[in-house]
Amino acid sequence: MSPSFIHEGFVELFRSRPELAAGFLQDVFGLPMPDSHQTHAEPCDFTDMGPKEFRGDAAFAVTDEAGTALVGIAVEVQLAQDGTRQWSWPVYLVTLRARLKCPVFLLVVAPDSAVAQWARQPIELGHPELTLCPLVLGPELVPAVTDSAEAVAMPERAVLSAIAHADGPQAHEVLSALLAGLQKTDDQQTKMYYDIVRTALSESALHHLEELMTTGYEYQSDFARKYVAEGRAAEAARIIFRVLDTRGISVSADVRARISNCEDLEQLEGWIDRAVIVDTADDLFT
Repeated sequence: MSPSFIHEGFVELFRSRPELAAGFLQDVFGLPMPDSHQTHAEPCDFTDMGPKEFRGDAAFAVTDEAGTALVGIAVEVQLAQDGTRQWSWPVYLVTLRARLKCPVFLLVVAPDSAVAQWARQPIELGHPELTLCPLVLGPELVPAVTDSAEAVAMPERAVLSAIAHADGPQAHEVLSALLAGLQKTDDQQTKMYYDIVRTALSESALHHLEELMTTGYEYQSDFARKYVAEGRAAEAARIIFRVLDTRGISVSADVRARISNCEDLEQLEGWIDRAVIVDTADDLFT
């Protein structure tokens, strides 16, 4: 899957659970959050005085019971180093502050350690003593969710935990907790969260996850079999397209759709074998 899918997937985790960002600011960075509050999404279009429009990833307001904003949070998902962020991030923060008229924070979520280190660089605004120091949630700062009850209560945290720690010493515990949390979400969320994890994990971590899904007693479910099978079918389809492309054989939209929609692994494996010898993509099916 493309980097844009991973980016949007991470953003959707925070949109699906508005209180997620405030929880990380409190638990990871030690920032005080209101004891009793509600959290809702804010528009993330940040426009300056000129014609250029800035659009952030997500923004949230923590409010009191009367709806008055107490804290504002701009959330940015960063997958790669990008020098334009030193100009846009201050705009997001200042615009959100002006809109909500309350203290605001910038939370940058960076699943790659090197990108996280880059994102932590202070941004000097020029005015004396006016420096923006982004709060960056790198993989080393993501709390490991190993308790199934915690994962069920907030599966979004379990997703981020699995991505950050699936190759570490707590791999088995965080992946088991993740699966417990995913089984309590609705079908649409389950597929989205599983796709995010599957795309972000290393090959060895993904293999570990699939073993848990298919052999672990408590995960012997239609959910497990369905998503493992879908993942393997998608990988087989990718191989077919790669072989045909390497051989310079064009693939029509109809052929691409037929291969992509096939869930029969035996059939897909047969097409992989034929992709090496056919003259046209249509010959796969003859």
